[in-house]
Amino acid sequence: MINNTYGEWLGKRETNKDTLPYTLVKRIAATMGKTAPGDGEALPHLWHWAFFQDPVSENLTGPDGHTVPGQFIPPVEGCNRMWAGGRLDFHSPLLVGQVAERHSEIKNVVVKQGKSGSLVFVTVRHQYWQNDSLCVDEEQDIVYRAPSTPRSTALGAIPELQWQESIEPSRVMLFRYSAVTFNSHRIHYDYPYVTEIEGYQNLVVHGPLIATLLLHGFIRNNPELRPKRFEFRGVRPLIQGTEFTMGGYLSTDNQGDLLAFNEDGPAHQARVIF
Repeated sequence: MINNTYGEWLGKRETNKDTLPYTLVKRIAATMGKTAPGDGEALPHLWHWAFFQDPVSENLTGPDGHTVPGQFIPPVEGCNRMWAGGRLDFHSPLLVGQVAERHSEIKNVVVKQGKSGSLVFVTVRHQYWQNDSLCVDEEQDIVYRAPSTPRSTALGAIPELQWQESIEPSRVMLFRYSAVTFNSHRIHYDYPYVTEIEGYQNLVVHGPLIATLLLHGFIRNNPELRPKRFEFRGVRPLIQGTEFTMGGYLSTDNQGDLLAFNEDGPAHQARVIF
């Protein structure tokens, strides 16, 4: 049952420090198939999600592998967790091998009734500081939903894309991304759990991984453009073992629209302001 009394969690804050070590940067690069930047060089966009983790002992994780709510995130019991989307403003790059801080705050908690049951939306703001400068200002949307059959298809036309590429993330890639981001959510690596307990057909591709691939696809196809803001939203999950396509197009003089999809329709949407 979902508790609707979350007012005391609004404004809750925590701070985490990290040194952005080159050893972990190399592991992210290997996971993404990229060349690792060296000490003092700019951390690629969205790789910061692998840092600033506050590890907890296993006895503080729940049946799904995630940290039990009630530590920093409000206590939402009996629900499945999703990172549904977010918004980021890029002010300056974080630099590899230098001390940085993440200041986090619970900005909002909203309870809604969806088609599949009750939903709790938690908005968390993260500000990333380094050398006394705000580098990245981010809001994350975390959704807790009552257990229900996962959505497998979505309606919506696929627009004409100016660039696109297909990918089928391997189980090794999903495991490695979980490892470098210290994400123990079992839907990404535990086949019996994800199919028998949460009802997916196969392992779930991480939403943040898809967002990273979308943004880096934009940068690769538009190297002269510098992202200032990035917004992303998951429409439905993408499942490992099924190929999907990522692409985008420039919709205005300072905006690019991005999309991840497969034969079952759109799955993730994103927007870049440059």
